[in-house]
Amino acid sequence: MSMKSVLTRTLALAALPLALATTQVQAQSFEMVIATQLPESMSNNAIYPALVHFKNLVETRTDGDVEVSLFGGGQLGSEVENGSEVQGGRTLQSTIMSAGAMSSFYDDYQLVTAPFLFDDWRQAWAFFDGEWFANFMAGTIEEANMRYLGTFDDGGGFVAFTNNERLIRTVEDLEGLNIRTEENPAHVAIMRSLGASATPLPWGELITALETGLADGQFNAPVLNTTFNFDAVTDYTTLTGHVYNSAPWVVSESWYQELPEEHQRAIVTSAREAIAMSHGMSGALATASWEESCERFDECYIMPASERQRMAEIARPAWQEWIVEDFGMDAQRVDNLLAEVERVGEKVATEDFQHYGQ
Repeated sequence: MSMKSVLTRTLALAALPLALATTQVQAQSFEMVIATQLPESMSNNAIYPALVHFKNLVETRTDGDVEVSLFGGGQLGSEVENGSEVQGGRTLQSTIMSAGAMSSFYDDYQLVTAPFLFDDWRQAWAFFDGEWFANFMAGTIEEANMRYLGTFDDGGGFVAFTNNERLIRTVEDLEGLNIRTEENPAHVAIMRSLGASATPLPWGELITALETGLADGQFNAPVLNTTFNFDAVTDYTTLTGHVYNSAPWVVSESWYQELPEEHQRAIVTSAREAIAMSHGMSGALATASWEESCERFDECYIMPASERQRMAEIARPAWQEWIVEDFGMDAQRVDNLLAEVERVGEKVATEDFQHYGQ
């Protein structure tokens, strides 16, 4: 081999690491960091597995040009702290928040706190995944510099009471009970309308409040009631579904607009598939947790539709009065949302029978 050939080969080999490094940089032009309060578990919640699926889809569809990093368990701060970081879009590009945290960035999200909003999961999923709600959430772009990607169920969506005094079978059984609520005035208004007292407390004080008698009971999704062992401090549980806990997913609008269109499409379509995947897992986890509740609590009860309707007829007007007169929401906006939920429910039921029942 000539000296010239040796020199040429040596230079080529020396340049290889630099070329590989350049290729790696080019393969990761954009980083999407996503934060959630949910544990990094593939089995105890429906959100983290959906995010893993989203990561795989996006990185594949963009040929690695968008790298997705997931941080669960509140590693990057509280929900509100995460939301503020997403607004900037520099260190954190995306997050999932509870309804209460979302409302601190987008006031209109308080509408989703309406009591007895949904009859079943199909209606809830069709509503949150529909065009009307997507348009409704488009307001987050202007108000918060966040783009809405979809809504997860928070702990399975529908909630169940747990309490120390008696099994709640009717609205009259709530009379005189002191129920801990989130620090959310909507929940306080709902409890008071149903004859219970309401004690707003942060999550960290809940177990102590039940142990000491400061509160007689509380309500959360069955997944949380079993995960946090509320059967150790309360005896009775009733699945009422009077509140549907949701968890909206947002991405920084500033960061999103920096992406080429093909990457934007990959983000949106992958998010929609991840949301759809989470629905079934959410329902399965909630159902399994309810069955576990019936084994662990002294007594359990699923409130029938007729009694839920009675409670709704009491709680809904009180909530509407609060959100219009105290919160300052436009009454027509409230009516529009409630009408859309009803329309979606009727559409789902009608189409089911048309397609499968005739």
